[in-house]
Amino acid sequence: QVRPVESGGGLVQPGGSLKLSCRIAGNSFSIRAAAWYRQAPGQPRELVASVAPGPGSSAEYVESVKGRFTISRDNAKGMVYLQMNSLKPEDTGIYLCNTWTSSGATIWNWGQGTQVTVSP
Repeated sequence: QVRPVESGGGLVQPGGSLKLSCRIAGNSFSIRAAAWYRQAPGQPRELVASVAPGPGSSAEYVESVKGRFTISRDNAKGMVYLQMNSLKPEDTGIYLCNTWTSSGATIWNWGQGTQVTVSP
């Protein structure tokens, strides 16, 4: 079954940077909002950032990552990215992506995600 494919995670020291990538199949990608989530051990999945489908692709972020993370997309490639700077230990978790219906429901079954570990 088709699922998003995330990549780019790894182990990084506090203050470091990572860029995550996500490939999402489907002809409707360019008209869907896309989003990154993260799940820390024992915690519920948290919405981190979302990006609109249209021109300008306005973005929204959870308060804890504002000014540090940047979400972007390449509609031609079916890709969504998450640039993460000034990483903190509390950013540790599995990062997953998805696209939304017009009512904000996720479309795809969840992929495996990519692990981000921020540790000295």
